[in-house]
Amino acid sequence: MNILVTGGAGFIGSHLVERLLKLGHNVVTLDDMSTGQLHFLKEATENNRHSMIHGSVTDKSLLRGLVERSDVVFHLAAVLGVKNTVENPLKVIEGNIDGTRNVLELAYQNRVKVVFSSTSEVYGRNPRLPFNEDSDRVLGSPSIHRWCYATAKAIDEHLCFAYAEKGLPVSIVRYFNAYGPRQTSSQYGGVIPRFIKAALLNQPIEVYHDGSQIRCFTFVSDTVEGTVATMSHTANGLAFNIGSEFSITILELAHKIRQLSGSSSPIILVPYEQAYGSGYEDMAVRIPDITRSRNLLHYNPAVSLEDGLQRSIDWFRLQLQEGRL
Repeated sequence: MNILVTGGAGFIGSHLVERLLKLGHNVVTLDDMSTGQLHFLKEATENNRHSMIHGSVTDKSLLRGLVERSDVVFHLAAVLGVKNTVENPLKVIEGNIDGTRNVLELAYQNRVKVVFSSTSEVYGRNPRLPFNEDSDRVLGSPSIHRWCYATAKAIDEHLCFAYAEKGLPVSIVRYFNAYGPRQTSSQYGGVIPRFIKAALLNQPIEVYHDGSQIRCFTFVSDTVEGTVATMSHTANGLAFNIGSEFSITILELAHKIRQLSGSSSPIILVPYEQAYGSGYEDMAVRIPDITRSRNLLHYNPAVSLEDGLQRSIDWFRLQLQEGRL
């Protein structure tokens, strides 16, 4: 098939592009390169079935031609990162909603299948665990910008479901803490690359709050397999949790990364206020119920946390040696 991947030069997107090419598809990557990296697509650019377009999903005229020539659109382009939600909520809200609306509108006009990448953040701090796809959303006050990313992604999902009711073939994947090679290591990126980089440099590993927060981390290859599986028509009109059911506290994660990397880094606790400013809120636990994904997508995450962390550490170590981090 002819497939368009928005945000295809990013962390998950670049892995998805590679997987689609290996499956024999023709792939066009659209990315504004705000967070994407061309070297993530090195293998893809050597494939004559891949094309790279530098542009944004907010450019509707550019997007129109790309969607018209596609059989499927994987829409991963997004403005994300915890610090973005705190520091620039307008960028998060407008960047996510406007682009998704363009993708869905053009896909509907051309009857093109859409797979939309959402997030486990939409569940907020609902205390009823594990989260299934119909769980309630429990968020803090709109005056707390921490919740704007979850809100924007939820509006995107509302748009997806509305277009599904009009007949658009669309599926939603809710990612639970994907990690692995190519994940951004910064205050805007995930906790695992931040911990790994500090460990490899023997710098303090900063654990926010008291480290009791519980998460389920999903290696990127498992994330991609679940995403690709939603191309099936049986996935249309549905949301799917894509994640691991193995849970770990953030403090335990820090110790595990220090051990696997052979680091002498001290592990220190940093208050949320120091990391993100006053009034920051977080969810204590995030665990998925993947029954629907397992039954309909035959999704079964295969990479253990220890194996995935070791692969990630090896990749980050190589990047440091090559001066890329």
